[in-house]
Amino acid sequence: MTGSPSNVGTLLDILDLETLEINLFRGRTASPDGGRVFGGQVVAQALVAARRTVEADRIAHSLHGYFLLGGDPRVPIIYDVDRIRDGRSFTTRRVVAIQHGQAIFTMAVSFQIEESGLFHQGTMPEVPLPEDLPSDEVWRERLLARFPRAARADWMSLRPLEVKPTTLDPAYLGAPGTRPSMWVRARDPLPDDLPTHQAVLAYASDLSLLQAALLPHGKSVFDPDLQVASLDHALWFHRRFRADEWLLYVQESPAAFAGRGFCRGELFTRDGLLVASAAQEGLMRPVTPR
Repeated sequence: MTGSPSNVGTLLDILDLETLEINLFRGRTASPDGGRVFGGQVVAQALVAARRTVEADRIAHSLHGYFLLGGDPRVPIIYDVDRIRDGRSFTTRRVVAIQHGQAIFTMAVSFQIEESGLFHQGTMPEVPLPEDLPSDEVWRERLLARFPRAARADWMSLRPLEVKPTTLDPAYLGAPGTRPSMWVRARDPLPDDLPTHQAVLAYASDLSLLQAALLPHGKSVFDPDLQVASLDHALWFHRRFRADEWLLYVQESPAAFAGRGFCRGELFTRDGLLVASAAQEGLMRPVTPR
């Protein structure tokens, strides 16, 4: 799929799963010409599938998933939801994504009624504001000039998100020892319902998190001498937000070992409210370029 400058409508269509039976849903893939299904799409669709089986007063607060096999972009994905528990305050679901009769992804999701309680959070770092940064077209052109294979990435071709890294390095490397960050938002206004904004954020949360583990080594996820893939993904929603307003995605990698890199991320509103946190371990295996 060759994306237009704004394909938010296409992303919303992808997230609008078809109901096949009770607890069973079908989602289409974004780029039939791509190599693999973008992991963020699978996470977001699995979240939507789980949401379809939960009472309206429950809000997703955390998800934990494992990528088992690369998704085939040529065929739809079936999402099978297991209703693990419906409690008075919390609801738990397990989702299995299936292609060709095999599980390609599994995820647990927890929902909670809205409650009040104690509050604290970390501080958002000082970075340039999105309006003070060049258009994301500038970064995109520099990235593609250095790594032409990046054009095959679903999130690059579909382009439902506006992305502005706070560094202009075309590989989004930044300086070793720093926490890379980027501003991100949907290119067009989204519907007002919170589940849609959570699904779009789930999609966005897999954009660049593994890059933080490559930063200390001066490498990129698009380097041909690396096999890079997400192994698992976790996301916590702390408070309400809008994914069509600028969010700062701050990332770090505490450790890498045995061909794996561990990364953490935080998402802030432009006025400094922490709305979500993410964690991911990814494969970073050296290979011989073809």
